[in-house]
Amino acid sequence: MEWKNIYRGIFMGASDVIPGVSGGTIAVLLGIYDQLIAAINGFLSKEWKKQLGFLIPLGIGVVIAIFTLSHVIEWLFEHHPGPTMFFFLGLIIGVLPYLLHKAEAKSKFKANHIVLLIIGAILVGSMVFLQAGEGPVITEMNMSTYILLFFSGFIASSAMILPGISGSFMLLVLGVYPTVIGAVSNMHVDIIAVTGIGIVIGIVVMSKVINYFLTHYRTGTFAIIIGMVIGSIVVVFPGWPATGSLVLISVATFAAGLFVAYILGRVEY
Repeated sequence: MEWKNIYRGIFMGASDVIPGVSGGTIAVLLGIYDQLIAAINGFLSKEWKKQLGFLIPLGIGVVIAIFTLSHVIEWLFEHHPGPTMFFFLGLIIGVLPYLLHKAEAKSKFKANHIVLLIIGAILVGSMVFLQAGEGPVITEMNMSTYILLFFSGFIASSAMILPGISGSFMLLVLGVYPTVIGAVSNMHVDIIAVTGIGIVIGIVVMSKVINYFLTHYRTGTFAIIIGMVIGSIVVVFPGWPATGSLVLISVATFAAGLFVAYILGRVEY
């Protein structure tokens, strides 16, 4: 069992609660993205037992984060959204040098890879123009509601596993984020189960697609992934702080994000 995956899962689970921050991005920052994709695909093969040592601790960490940190993350996002996002901004920017090193960009990136990187950055960066409405909390459950929640989970998780695209943000775009996060906070089992099934199926389907490209077009895929992470900077950036005190707090949280990225880079890469 790779028990250090518990803390990695906690990072990923905490990020998935925040609209704008992608669990896929955090997996890239932690240096386990390609491992994660391979493990999900391997779990659906004859060698599924070999993947349990990687996936079980990671899953434990994700569940711990979602069910124990959701209130904390909600509170931070509601009362201190700017400094919180600046922390994640520092995290993303700080780990880019390590990610470029892992992709061996200096020696392997050619003109076509730079084009792919730019396409990835534009693809994710353009999400900042999407209109995300929270929508009302759904209280009346019927078959059409459950179908909506299932496909929302499927779409969100398909996005979640792509670096730079936030599953929570997709739930906001679809108008079901308050319903889902409220269900997690208040343990509404039916909503959690239906959305969860959609999330699992979405992760499986998208991981197969990504695994194919990582296997056959590794450098090009890494170029797009790095572009997506760069594009997420635009999405995560909350705007310039309005007051002097907020500037100082935001600078401090940004620096904390850079420091955490440096530590993660030294440990993981």
